[in-house]
Amino acid sequence: MTPGSNIPLSAVRVAVDVAAPVRLDVSGLLLTASGKVRSDDDFIFYNQPSGPGVTHRSGGGSAPDAITVDTGAVPADIEKIVVTASPDAAGQTFQGIEPTATVRDADSGAVLATFTPPQLGSETALIVVEVYRRGGAWKARAVGQGYANGLAGIATDFGVTVDEEPAPPVPSTPPATGKINLDKGRVSLQKNQTVSLVKGGRPLLSQVKMGLGWEPAYRGKDIDLDASVIAYGPQRNHLDSCYFGKLTILGGAIRHSGDNLTGEGAGDDEVITVDLGRLPAEATGLVFTVNSFSGQKFTEVAKAYCRLMDASTGEELVRFDLTSAEPQTGVMMCKLIRQYSGEWEMTAMGDFVKSRTVRGMLQSAAQAL
Repeated sequence: MTPGSNIPLSAVRVAVDVAAPVRLDVSGLLLTASGKVRSDDDFIFYNQPSGPGVTHRSGGGSAPDAITVDTGAVPADIEKIVVTASPDAAGQTFQGIEPTATVRDADSGAVLATFTPPQLGSETALIVVEVYRRGGAWKARAVGQGYANGLAGIATDFGVTVDEEPAPPVPSTPPATGKINLDKGRVSLQKNQTVSLVKGGRPLLSQVKMGLGWEPAYRGKDIDLDASVIAYGPQRNHLDSCYFGKLTILGGAIRHSGDNLTGEGAGDDEVITVDLGRLPAEATGLVFTVNSFSGQKFTEVAKAYCRLMDASTGEELVRFDLTSAEPQTGVMMCKLIRQYSGEWEMTAMGDFVKSRTVRGMLQSAAQAL
């Protein structure tokens, strides 16, 4: 596609992913005929990944982020969804890192169109494409409009309230986009939310503990759940798995506390310690899983959670409580992804799979990175 061109959409559900040589933050805004959002809830991005008919999917740093539009579920007063992109690194422009948007059939994956905005320079954010309604039919248009004041500039133009980080204002710095970090202390994540493991812009710590806990459901039997972590390389290649049968991997950089057979007792049932500073360079993604070795389903489990702690102080930094369960035997609780900058981000997952062992989770976990 070329700027301004459009195509009719043959699919009811379309996904738009935006890829570049660096990691991008991709978002979607639902706009009425006035060209504005109805409220901040119409801004769909990594910290608010779902809205009416529109969802955000994070690529976790190893794949492009995507916005999926279910045209059949978009409210009648929404005329268009604009898909935006900005480099994840603060202040970075699109000079020399041309992004390419790919419009796909969200169900089959078939490519419907691609678009690479030409002649980019000082832009730090782009409206890449828009999915819009015209005469009862849906179309996609290539846009390529740039902004020099980041994603916050786009969001503000369309009526979104942007919260600035609590720092002294610097005239040349665009407003922050409100990405979750640890500056304000302990963070409670919702499913699909991401937190950056930095504080005040500096690496927070090099050694963390992931605690996983559960209790039997009311009047339930003891349940033998097993916590594990699967380590992957940059191509989603499996490096090794740390679990009750292999308590130390990657030269001791990841260590397991040992098996808990019942879930009895207060506090964490199993703890996995990760020395981020000692992880080999090829280890770029960690997926933390829990499996029901005894075969009982997670609907028979109460209060399953994971929490990230500072290994040196024991301070709880991030917590994710599994608020709903499915009748499956495995769950991917969260993932840690190493960013291009070297910092780590944790994303709450809560995705269920049919697997009583960590070995059966390898493919699902790789796809989730």
